[in-house]
Amino acid sequence: MTEAPRTARAPWSIRRRVVLGVVALVAVVGILIGTVSVFALRQNLLQRLDSQVQEVMRFVTSGPGGGSVPGGSDNLRSGLVIVVDVDGADPAGVVYDGPGPGTALTDEQIEQALAAPKNQVSTITIPGLGTYRMEVHRASNGVAAVGMSTSEVDTTTWTLVGIFALVTAGALLLAALGAVALTRVALRPLGRVTETAARVTELQLASGDVAIPERVPTAEADPRTEVGQVGAAINRMLGHVESALVARQHSEEKVRRFVADASHELRTPLASIRGYAELTRRIDDDLPVDAIRSLDRIESESIRMTALVEDLLELARLDEGQGLVFGEVELVRIVTDAVGDAYAAAPDHDWEVVAPEPPLTVEGDQARLHQVVVNLLANAHRHTPEGTAVTVTLAEAGDDVVLTVADDGPGIDPELQPILFERFARGDTSRSRATGSTGLGLAIVAAVVDAHHGEIRVESRPGDTRFTVRLPRRRVLAD
Repeated sequence: MTEAPRTARAPWSIRRRVVLGVVALVAVVGILIGTVSVFALRQNLLQRLDSQVQEVMRFVTSGPGGGSVPGGSDNLRSGLVIVVDVDGADPAGVVYDGPGPGTALTDEQIEQALAAPKNQVSTITIPGLGTYRMEVHRASNGVAAVGMSTSEVDTTTWTLVGIFALVTAGALLLAALGAVALTRVALRPLGRVTETAARVTELQLASGDVAIPERVPTAEADPRTEVGQVGAAINRMLGHVESALVARQHSEEKVRRFVADASHELRTPLASIRGYAELTRRIDDDLPVDAIRSLDRIESESIRMTALVEDLLELARLDEGQGLVFGEVELVRIVTDAVGDAYAAAPDHDWEVVAPEPPLTVEGDQARLHQVVVNLLANAHRHTPEGTAVTVTLAEAGDDVVLTVADDGPGIDPELQPILFERFARGDTSRSRATGSTGLGLAIVAAVVDAHHGEIRVESRPGDTRFTVRLPRRRVLAD
């Protein structure tokens, strides 16, 4: 039989541990003090009771004129038992409930009293009377037994136990309240350290922020205290992270600058290569077949490299926030024109537009938004077989406009979806190369959408792939 997995117990907070620790310590101390005090008091009371038993025993065994009843015959202690067993006579016993004549004991009670250890005070239970401290002493003419009830000692003991229980309960309550208050004050600096860490987690460190202005306050970063050591360590860590982010930014800026410069410089020689290839093919003299094939490859590769260079240059501009010209953009017309161009380029697909009546405008860069639609349509065409239905939907959603490009193709590999909008991400490298893809189309889409403060996401399964772009109707100004 398989054993059910155990549920992990929730960890205790420091405050809870401190409060429970203090309460447990006070409880242990209170119980220890109460136990010792009650035990000491009971022993003291029993010793006094034993002294009274021994004193009465001396009076009983001294015979007539040999002693006097302690306190006088009219002040006999309540619960006093005296048993006398004279040789040659039946034993007799009396229990006193106060001043005056006592009550005779039964034979069973007398027998139990005389059964106590000789010549020492011990505790016995007499039927019908309760617990007694009893001493049995043999005299010259018989045996005498004297005992006193422990009821008053027991009552005093249990009263003291109750008092200690109430005092301990009150002390536990005060200790709990005090521990909560003290931990709240003691952990307040740690709370400020946590708040600082929480504010740092809200910074957009992955999207370009390199300055980390948040630091643990100096009062909570004093290394002479435990919380201060944590605060100081966090401040050092934030300093190291900020230095690493600055270094990362400088490195990325160098890479972007290199890509932009290289792309810009490559445009002219690539245009020359393409031009000379076209010019050579137009020569009147007949060229060998191999030469014509080579020129065709040179021209096609130059076109592909030019597209790659243009895409890299476009990304570099978007990374630097350059080239965006904001204005009123009518999306219905852009989508309609882009779908018309896609149908002309790929009539083997079923293209459909679902959009409200124009105008449906947003504030953005018209050329870049047109590029977003074109790239999404090209992606749907490039990675789906003939006969695939591609539906482009425009809809209003409050202050946003939602653009959806859906197809019923084979879908996107789940392993590829998390990196789909990264640069040079390709599901099928060989096919993408054959169809002229640079692996940058969706990266440009994501960069343009991000520059418009929108968002893009993809949901894909076999038979249903959806790219959803959400754009704000009005331009979002940076803080």
